[in-house]
Amino acid sequence: MNATEKNKELVLKALHEAFNLRDNSAYERYWSPDYIQHSAILPPGVAGLKKEMSALPPTFKYEPGLIVAEGDHVMVHGKYSGFGAPKAWIIVDIFRIADVLLVEHWDVIQDEASEAESKSGVPMFGHVFSN
Repeated sequence: MNATEKNKELVLKALHEAFNLRDNSAYERYWSPDYIQHSAILPPGVAGLKKEMSALPPTFKYEPGLIVAEGDHVMVHGKYSGFGAPKAWIIVDIFRIADVLLVEHWDVIQDEASEAESKSGVPMFGHVFSN
């Protein structure tokens, strides 16, 4: 497996273990202690991310979709649902990897459009409308 594929695998494992399995030790395994958070909705650092994710209800679910990587950057198109907002979020998470750790993060966030709201007539995530 080449470095790009390893980086993709690392991001998917980190997100699944931390977000879906709610394994708090995942933050120490996969995130750098010097993690830089560029998101406008999350507090700084890995401690801020861990605190926010720990406060989510048990209904919270993360679903990864398309994953693209180049060099030390990985982008995942994913769906975040069950966190108490009126609509699920479709998010592109962008991570920079260094020394086999997530060291930096950016995101692009959008409310998921329903079938009635979709001008294209196709879902924003997956192949079936979920709402």
